[in-house]
Formats: sequence, C-alpha cells, structure tokens
Amino acid sequence: MEYRIEKDSLGEVQVPANAYYAAQTQRAVINFPVSGMKPYRAYVWSMIAIKRAAAEVNADLGLLDKKLADAIIQAADECMNGALADQWVVDPFQAGAGTSHNMNTNEVLAARANEILGYALTSKDKKPVNPNDHVNMAQSTNDTTPTAIRLGVLWRLGELQASVKGLVDVLWAKAKEFDPVVKSGRTHLQDAVPVRLGQEFSGYAKAVERDLQRINRAADMLRRMPIGGTAAGTGLNAHTDYHKRMVVTLSRLVGQELHNSDNLFEGMQSMADAADFSASLRTLAITLTRIANDLRLLSSGPTTGFDEIRLPPVQPGSSIMPGKVNPVLAEMLNMAMFHIQGCDLTVSLAAQAGQLELNVMMPIITHNLNEMVHVMIGSINAFVSKCLVGIVAQPEKAKGWLAKNAIIVTALNPVIGYQAGAELVKEAMKRNMAMRDLAAERIAAGKLSKSDGSPITLEEVDAALDVYKLTEGGLGGPAGGG
Repeated sequence: MEYRIEKDSLGEVQVPANAYYAAQTQRAVINFPVSGMKPYRAYVWSMIAIKRAAAEVNADLGLLDKKLADAIIQAADECMNGALADQWVVDPFQAGAGTSHNMNTNEVLAARANEILGYALTSKDKKPVNPNDHVNMAQSTNDTTPTAIRLGVLWRLGELQASVKGLVDVLWAKAKEFDPVVKSGRTHLQDAVPVRLGQEFSGYAKAVERDLQRINRAADMLRRMPIGGTAAGTGLNAHTDYHKRMVVTLSRLVGQELHNSDNLFEGMQSMADAADFSASLRTLAITLTRIANDLRLLSSGPTTGFDEIRLPPVQPGSSIMPGKVNPVLAEMLNMAMFHIQGCDLTVSLAAQAGQLELNVMMPIITHNLNEMVHVMIGSINAFVSKCLVGIVAQPEKAKGWLAKNAIIVTALNPVIGYQAGAELVKEAMKRNMAMRDLAAERIAAGKLSKSDGSPITLEEVDAALDVYKLTEGGLGGPAGGG
C-alpha cells in the first residue's frame, strides 16, 4: 500500500495515500482494532450535518471565510448524500466521548473541501482548510457527539414509526378478521374462560400502539440540541448567537423540529434523554417478545399442540425430519428483541457512567441506539411481511379445544355457586366429559340445582354456556343479562 505522511500534535503518521482522513483517524484505526465494525450511517450523517450547519453559521457570523465555508458546505452536502462513505473507518469501541469519530469527520470534510479548492490529497502545499480550525470551528467533540446522537435517532425516526405503525395496522386487521373465532382462554397456561381470537389480537394491537406512543414521547425529548456548549457547557470559543443559529440551521437542514437547550450543561452532562429513548425501544421489544411467544404457542403442533392459528410456511424446518415447518419468523423476532434489550442494558450502564461535565461513553451509546433502531425496523418489517399478514385461524381446532374446557362453568357461578361449579369441573375432567353433557346428566338425575335450591333446566344451562355470549362479559346465568 502506498502511504503519505500526515502530522498531528503527536507527530507524523503514515496514512494510506488515497485516504481522505488524516493522522488522528489513522491513529484511531491503529489503536482500536476491536470489533471490525464501522459507524452506523446515521452517526456519520448526523455528524456531517453538524459540520455543514456550523460552516454556514460561522460564515454568516463573519468568523469563517466564505470561500472556505462554501467548500466545506459542498463537501458536506456530497457526503450527506453518500459520497466517500468508506472513509469513516473508526471502530465503535474507540476513544471516549467520540473524539476519533469527530476528527474522522473533520479530516474527511477538510480533505474534500481542499480538493474542491484545487489541492490534491497528496499535495505538499499548505492547504487552506484545516480540520480543527475550520471544519471544527466553534465546536468540541463534547457538544457535537451528544448532538449527533439525537440527530441520528431522529434521522430514522420516521422509518421506525412507519414500521411500528404498519405492525399495528396488521394486528388490528387480524383482530377484525379473527373476531368470529371463539376459543379457550388460558391463564397460567391452564384452561380459562372463553375469549375470541380477535380479542386476543386486539390486545396485541393496542399494546404495540401504546408502545409507539412511548417512542414518540421519548423522541420528542431528543429534539433539544446541546450544540454550542463546546467543551464544558460554557460555550467557550463559540459566538454568543451560535447555539440559537445552529438550532435554526440544523432544523432546516435535516427537516426536523429541533429546540434550543434551556441548559447546555445538562445537555452535555446527561444522557438521560438517550436512555429514555432506549428504554422506549426496550419496552416495545418486551411487548414483541411476548407476542412472538404467544404466536409460537398458538401455532404449536400442528397435530400435538394448540394449532389454533397457522403461520405461513416460509422454509423447511428440519434437516432430518421431512415436512417439518417451524415458526421461524417468530423465532427471528424473539432473537432480535433479545438483542435490542441487551443493547438497552449497555445504554443504561453507559448513561450512568457520566462524570462531572461529560459522559465519555457516548460512542457506545450512539452505536447501540442506532443498532436498536436498525434491528427493530428490519425485524418488524420481515415479521409483518413474511409472517403476520399470512396468519390464518383454525376455527375448528379452537372449537374442539373449547368443547373440552370445563372452566366455562364459571358462567354458572352466579346461578349454582362457586363450590358446585368446582365440583362439576373436577368430575368433568376426571371423566373427560364436556361440561354441557355432564350438566345434562346431573339435571336428569336431579343432582344439579340453583344456589337457592330451586331446579335448573338444561335450557338455562345452555343459555348460560353460550360461548360467544361469554366473551361479551356481564353476568352469566338465565337472568344475568349476558
């Protein structure tokens, strides 16, 4: 490989001849060969957006030569649109606070801006655009990184919202489709009173809908921008109008509603907003884990399990058992949600590790937040399109299980009393009889009556044990009003 020599405050460094980054980035590449991963596009894009806005604001304030500012802005525009994407090379596990990523951005934009001004990467001439003095003007890693964390999440927020909303819509559609299917409810994984399959799915839909509300609320807290605090929150080396102008410029540039920070010290010290957003994704992951587990149970078998729903067969399920089909999309969703919950733990630990004026764990916070959003979008989209939309109900199987469910006697509690109902359940289970058949036998033998001692008819039992009616709530029994 051909190299060129670049210098920083520690001395000379060999840098690949065709690299747009320079000495500080190369040192990070050498020092942090940890995971082999590269920064998420959201982190790259958001940091570039900050540099572009800063060049515009500093030029408007008369602090940055317009010719240099225009070159930086052009370079940033190109890179925000995907140019030189392979030049962001620093491992997510890097120097604290994100100095290496910040300098990676400064160096690439400076090199491209100089190229625009006529200076080749390998030129020995003194180049007009300096990574620190011009691209990083009025900035510090300590305020650009927390700003980039917020912008990176907001950049993909619409995509995330669309994925979750799509999931909600399909769940509501399935709730409507499955509403006529009456089945056995189960609590403690044991037989319980009847429910409709559509009611189960409505519970799933509402839970995810509420999780989306939590995500939106947490995202709104990320709209407060700490840019302008520079090194410690005081705004040293930044114009007094810089913070407000940066918020206005970034809002226009990224197409998001952004707000001024009412306390730059808090905005730089605290990662609570990031942790709050992470927690909202964790909550959704918990919900989706539960739903995926339910779908695996409801589709279990098919001959030896519940088999109340069928998931689309998308691939063979076994390398040795012919014809086996597994709930692979639900299994994938489980694994993705476990990973997201693990990422959230890292974010929470990193958020509490801040000290005094700075949280140096910001690089892993932004990496994990971006990973959570990325995995959430991808896993939900795959699950919805390849599994959820194709789920079909098995009404006959649901009806068969319900016919064997002795717990429907609960509807007779207001008529015959709890104790008499419990005795019926024990006998029905012991003799493997349907509750209606046992009640008919007892009525014929004169062994079943109302709790006040008066006789009960089979017609009254049938009315009380109308399974669809039982899913509508209210008081059971002949005079219970359903």
